[in-house]
Amino acid sequence: QVQLVDSGGGLVQAGGSLRLSCLASGRTFSNYGVGWFRQAPGKEREFVAALSWNGRSTYYVDSVKGRFTISRDNAKKAVYLQMSSLKPEDTAVYYCAAQWTYSTNFNYYRGANEYDHWGQGTQVTVAS
Repeated sequence: QVQLVDSGGGLVQAGGSLRLSCLASGRTFSNYGVGWFRQAPGKEREFVAALSWNGRSTYYVDSVKGRFTISRDNAKKAVYLQMSSLKPEDTAVYYCAAQWTYSTNFNYYRGANEYDHWGQGTQVTVAS
């Protein structure tokens, strides 16, 4: 069992930066793939970024490539999402997620239903 707590959201101006954090407790974190998803009002939860369990592969939705960076610190049982050059369309509730896997195939990271553990969500609002 893994419990995730995400934080770091807030209100920023367009073009600004924000770092989201997700802290895990429970099981050893090193064998979990991790990801970030977001959900805007009236829309389905969408994939944003993922990092494989071994830290060797990263994946991003096209709309955030070059602006967002996902990273992890297994010693701290933490995953981060550094967001730069934020746009109003990035406004959403952001959720961290984790899954037990040995795969680095993107197919196992892009779908929300692949993940077993979720944070409570943190609101990111980008003003125009």
